[in-house]
Amino acid sequence: MPEQARPADSHSRHAKPPAAVPLRALPVLSVWLRDLMISLAISAFIIIFLYQPVKVEGTSMMPSLDDQERIFVNKYVYRLEPIQRGDIVVFRYPRDTSKSFIKRVIGLAGDHIRIESGEVFVNGEALEEDYVPAAYADQRSYSETVVPANSYFVLGDHRTMSNDSRDFGPVNIGYIYGKAVFGYWPMDKMGRVR
Repeated sequence: MPEQARPADSHSRHAKPPAAVPLRALPVLSVWLRDLMISLAISAFIIIFLYQPVKVEGTSMMPSLDDQERIFVNKYVYRLEPIQRGDIVVFRYPRDTSKSFIKRVIGLAGDHIRIESGEVFVNGEALEEDYVPAAYADQRSYSETVVPANSYFVLGDHRTMSNDSRDFGPVNIGYIYGKAVFGYWPMDKMGRVR
């Protein structure tokens, strides 16, 4: 009597190998991983060297910037152009460099700054400040000072709520690390920071 093949042997000859990733899917996966790694590298480069997302904390820059508003800070722009009066800058707080402040540049190096009952004078001329609504102005005075070399006189737009150069003096350029350029949250404030 001829030997009959056992069902297990017969089955093992025609059985499919265990399920595996099809070979044609591997190139797609590797392309996807490569693209992900490139995207992460570009994002890291942009955040480290060019733009940094920042959350505004406090009301000293209202109405230009609200508390908890999210903005992008350009960290590279001042390598290409000088800081100008009116720029909104982010800097390390001179009295505690672990904190960052955001204020508007009012005076440049060499400028004579004085404040009389809330009105700011730069080099003897009243500064037009349409970014400071009457409700946010104050009546503080500040005796005339000359902004030192490599320094900037900064003020918050909400003058009654701002800790600024009237309190801690002009800010050295070494503390300034970026310019506020674009708001992205909340959506109704999305756009260029002015």
